Amino acid sequence: MWMRGGTSKGGYFLASDLPAEPAERDSLLLSIMGSPDPRQIDGMGGGDPLSSKVAVVGPSLQVGVDVTYLFLQVVVDEARATSAQNCGNILAGVGPFAIERGLVRAQSGETTVRIFMQNTDQIATVRVATPSGKVSYAGDARIDGVPGHAAALPLAFEDTAGSSCGALLPTGNPLDTINGVEVTMIDNGMPCVVLRAADVGLTGAEDPADLDANQSLRDRLEAIRLIAGQMMNLGDVRNKTVPKMTMIAPALNGGAIGTRTFIPHSCHRAIGVLGAVSVATACLTRGTVADGLAVVGTGSPSVLSIEHPTGEMTIIAHTTNGRITRTEVLRTARKLMDGFVFPAVQTDQSPPS
Repeated sequence: MWMRGGTSKGGYFLASDLPAEPAERDSLLLSIMGSPDPRQIDGMGGGDPLSSKVAVVGPSLQVGVDVTYLFLQVVVDEARATSAQNCGNILAGVGPFAIERGLVRAQSGETTVRIFMQNTDQIATVRVATPSGKVSYAGDARIDGVPGHAAALPLAFEDTAGSSCGALLPTGNPLDTINGVEVTMIDNGMPCVVLRAADVGLTGAEDPADLDANQSLRDRLEAIRLIAGQMMNLGDVRNKTVPKMTMIAPALNGGAIGTRTFIPHSCHRAIGVLGAVSVATACLTRGTVADGLAVVGTGSPSVLSIEHPTGEMTIIAHTTNGRITRTEVLRTARKLMDGFVFPAVQTDQSPPS
């Protein structure tokens, strides 16, 4: 099934329909997506990291958990698929997909789906509109970066701190300096290196296309990222999609902070869900690069509008004893296509019976 999840889209597969061996599975997915090729012209990918994504979903054996979800980023111009990161946007479609495929029985009105995120060994909960016991994608909710309206899909994350790096602040510091630039290395669901746009000569309001064309900036960010990867316990990140690089600046439209995020080598037209959670956490943490730059209120929960090139994403952060324990974000999703895909490696071009 092909779905839009949040501001991304990709293929959603039952785990039982894919090879169990990772190398064989990844080879098949590369063929399905048409990688490696900048246009992915011979596959289903859209020539962009945001449309070259895969969700692998299966039943869960854990008590109190409905399904498992493995996210795979299929690299556009390399023969590589990676599970090194999670994706909160593609996650938005997992609940509806699980119901559509019969992994979860729909309830009347609304169905709650608890999802084990294999990439980070953590659990997310999504509430899916199921009037008359069937998934409904129609509704009045809207998210920036997606035209029109759709059914609301509230996502909740618990205890995501240190999901990939082992600690919320992998170096133990809210502020470090790499190559003369102050940064905050943080992981609350997505490893991010947060830095002030002004510290690299930017306003933070630049168009993503202009940032993509700025080769000196990209080289500078990558040099910082490679060092940060080691400091964040991620090892050599030369061929990894994490950490993300997020430049922050004062919000322009009444939000908490403005962002421009490299994911990691091209500028995101919006911001990833879990990346926004990590940035919001930096805004709420004393001594980070966002301290004094972000506009945040007091009390719990904290509601932060994270501005990005095509709008904003609102993060609701619940704290206990000064520690963020749960975050929530509103997403939408839509089923785009349900059928058969024919990978180039397949010789029999007939649909399976």
